[in-house]
Amino acid sequence: MNKSILLLLLFADSVLGGGAGAAPMWPQFRGPNSQGVDDGGHPPVIFGPQTNFLWKIELPPGVSSPCVWGDRIFLTAYDAGKLSTLCIDRKHGQILWRQPAPTDKVEEVHQASNPASATPVTDGKRVYVYFASFGLLAYDFKGHEQWQKPLPVPFVVNGSGTSPALCDGSLVLNCDQQGGKSFLLALDPRNGKTRWQTPRPDFPSGYTTPVFWKHDGVKEIVVAGSLRVVGYDFRDGKERWSARGLEAVSVCPTPALGDGQLYVMSRSLGEGGAKLPRFTDLLGMMDKDSDGRIAAAEAVGPLSKDGAFEFIDRDRDGFVTAAEWAESEKFIGKGEPGIFALRAPGTGDVTDSHLVWKQKKAVASVSSPLFYRDRVYVVQDGGRVTCYNAKTGEKAYEQERLDADGEYFASPVAAQGNVYFASTHGIVSTIAAGDTLNVIARNELGEPIMATPAFADDKLYVRTSGHLWAFGR
Repeated sequence: MNKSILLLLLFADSVLGGGAGAAPMWPQFRGPNSQGVDDGGHPPVIFGPQTNFLWKIELPPGVSSPCVWGDRIFLTAYDAGKLSTLCIDRKHGQILWRQPAPTDKVEEVHQASNPASATPVTDGKRVYVYFASFGLLAYDFKGHEQWQKPLPVPFVVNGSGTSPALCDGSLVLNCDQQGGKSFLLALDPRNGKTRWQTPRPDFPSGYTTPVFWKHDGVKEIVVAGSLRVVGYDFRDGKERWSARGLEAVSVCPTPALGDGQLYVMSRSLGEGGAKLPRFTDLLGMMDKDSDGRIAAAEAVGPLSKDGAFEFIDRDRDGFVTAAEWAESEKFIGKGEPGIFALRAPGTGDVTDSHLVWKQKKAVASVSSPLFYRDRVYVVQDGGRVTCYNAKTGEKAYEQERLDADGEYFASPVAAQGNVYFASTHGIVSTIAAGDTLNVIARNELGEPIMATPAFADDKLYVRTSGHLWAFGR
């Protein structure tokens, strides 16, 4: 081969990301295809303010996770009533630019969440951000707006929790919400134009991020939500298959992929499911004016917490009626907590034909499952870890303690044979991947952690309640 041609090919390979010169990247929520794995680098296992510490930068509040490409880190934030996108220099920990979102009114969220919850996504050319209070925005790496796509502000119990994803050249957003207005949207990332939009009216109160699944020559967008997980045709957004086996409301975990199977999990209403009390009993406790319905001001106990009243009040008139209660009771009664594996499906309802295994206990309500080296890892609140055999669903160990209490909103991630779990008590526990729980380190950062950590270029990036930390050698 001509020497000049060979050099040209090597240069092109490096620029396009195929060689050793490829830009370090963790391009969206949980990294490539939202799967939480980076075995290409060697991030530190033991770290903290005095160990393998590179830099720390103060950040305004937000729960979005770091999105990394090359020497840039992208995050979103909410401060003083304003939503914004931040670009941070990855080497030095300095804010390079900040762009405000053009919002008039900010959505209401759960007290533990934040209106800046969606993790940015990038293809190395532009960074794309989603704010439920506005819609989608695209910027170049210098912070110049490239396009914007306003979207209706969704009504989601506890606020939006999904993130946009790049799936084989399409920008995909899951907008599950109440009122029969849910939809799945695919855009051209170059200009923000709609490629297709698919209604999902039966999927209220969902928080999952879409994943891309290519199998048997078919490309699909997979979304988990109320009662079902669904595979959509990548080309036109039409539903190809679905499988039952999820809770009815507030499905949070994003599915994992591995070894030809899909791993889906939900536990929004507690292990073993939950039953609503009789409406007549509630009237006796809450109906102060004896009008046969419950006003928002009359609601007490569980009905007044975590968006329960808003979910049951389907017409949003400020009252829960017997008919609405019966409808919600029927819908919630169909829910099935647990974690299950599906082999690559065909079309239609594949619940019975393609289910490989299912377990109904030891599942998390918020954090996503992690497929890593033939195993599936799940962390529950209180630092309880369960490890499943990915092929059979057998438990290698169940609900064993990390000795790091707190809630686990961040999803587990893995690199170089180790799995990382981050808690709201500000502790990142590192374990060795395997069939026994072997805790290597308990890294204390001193601030609550709700965002999922990110890897890039042998480095680990952790967003706490007030800072972004960088660790490495």
